[in-house]
Amino acid sequence: MSKRGSFRDVKTFVLNEIRQGRWRPGDLIPKEQELATRFNCARMTAHRALRELAEEGVVERRRRSGTRVALQSQRTTLIDIPRVEDDITASGAAYRYERLSRRVVAPEQLARAQLQLDDSTQALRLECLHFANDVPFQFEERWVNLDAVPEAHEESFKDVSPNAWLLEQRPWSNVEHTISAVTASARVAQRLDLKPTDALLVLERRTWFEDDVITFARMSHPGRFYRIRTSDRLQG
Repeated sequence: MSKRGSFRDVKTFVLNEIRQGRWRPGDLIPKEQELATRFNCARMTAHRALRELAEEGVVERRRRSGTRVALQSQRTTLIDIPRVEDDITASGAAYRYERLSRRVVAPEQLARAQLQLDDSTQALRLECLHFANDVPFQFEERWVNLDAVPEAHEESFKDVSPNAWLLEQRPWSNVEHTISAVTASARVAQRLDLKPTDALLVLERRTWFEDDVITFARMSHPGRFYRIRTSDRLQG
């Protein structure tokens, strides 16, 4: 018998379909019984997932007309979670990815605090390079909360970047960005083929799903390469 799904499984699936744009604002989503069948769970389990999503404003429920992706009428400023490979290819450059290291370790103090983990909990630590026309474009240092994303235990990340993989595997409900301009340390300068005093733009990103921090990443870019894009969009 296949594993019975939880309300979190149903909720994650619905959020992921919305985040990935497969279900657009106003789209009708599957009925409770369809979701229950898909996840081998009770209809009340699916009901709880949709009820919570409705309370959070993600979906709108109407008696007799079903559940739809919410139409948001307020104006919001959005900072998306882009895929660096998309940014590079959109510029006309050839993209290449290289995983430098993958370890399960106890995070350093800063990463542990960002992931909201206790001293005894380990996390997945990755170091990666992203290239534009074979020139280093981004040095990525990432920590993944294995309690929140246990599937990462089985992924090598040799052929797919952590960001691209996480965007497919886990929806996010909140994101925090910190942007700073710094001079390159000797270690980061070596990774990016820079001088230790060269300017860097560093983007730190932390993402959550509900109350759990999924991942914390520090992405360093040669200052001459990178720009942050924001968009002001009226939804609905």
